[in-house]
Amino acid sequence: MHELERHRIIVSAVQRKPVATVGELVELTGASEATVRRDIASLDLDKKLRRVRGGAEALHPPQRSALAGRPFAVNDTLHVAEKAAIAREAAALCEDDDDIIVNGGTTTFRMVPLLAERRLQVLTNSFPVASYLLEHSQNDVAIAGGAIYREQNIVLSMGSSDATDDFCARRMFMGAHSVGRHGVMESDPLVLQSERRLMERADELIVLADSSKFSRRSSLVLCSLQRIDVLVTDSGISDEAVTMLEAAEVRVIVAHTKGTELRSTG
Repeated sequence: MHELERHRIIVSAVQRKPVATVGELVELTGASEATVRRDIASLDLDKKLRRVRGGAEALHPPQRSALAGRPFAVNDTLHVAEKAAIAREAAALCEDDDDIIVNGGTTTFRMVPLLAERRLQVLTNSFPVASYLLEHSQNDVAIAGGAIYREQNIVLSMGSSDATDDFCARRMFMGAHSVGRHGVMESDPLVLQSERRLMERADELIVLADSSKFSRRSSLVLCSLQRIDVLVTDSGISDEAVTMLEAAEVRVIVAHTKGTELRSTG
């Protein structure tokens, strides 16, 4: 990741919470602790944040809490070719007249233009997904109710009842913060709660995760590997990760960028 991109992520992180620790910024950027500390020192000199013991804080702290994780606009610039290939193979799994759930995220969003010509019933918690389908397709679209989180462009329910209660889907297409031996992981408790409610409404779970997600970590486990029916990833995935998924009886689809072949297991 380039320095300018790291700086943008760090500044965004400290603007969304009172203090961002060095450990949290290492997780967000994928950089070493030493690199993050140098970045914080540089941004402090440029008056873009304030360096504090163990991390950094915004010059003007936020008035309300925000979700953990990178903003949608930042994530959308990362692993672009891989996400496009993954989205292409995920969209090919849909059939006309399917009832599907598409969760918020930059990889799942790349599926949406490919679904515009289909006849689908779609439930989503993503404003970009809903807006695109409403403007460019004849699909039936429902959006979950709840609080709006602008940076991630998602709607998360704060209660126990919303539009998801009346929707039953054949498939759910879901992104992930990370994937490991414990399962699919998320970075924010509120996102985790909302995603679990959506998963309950779907017969089949399809996870879209580029290969970088297998080297990330989080302490919040959304679901076990056994809950996944299909995982679509890119050719950067390691043999060890494929073996791990296959041992959990997950069908793995490895999507290659254009000009190369598709590989599927299971």
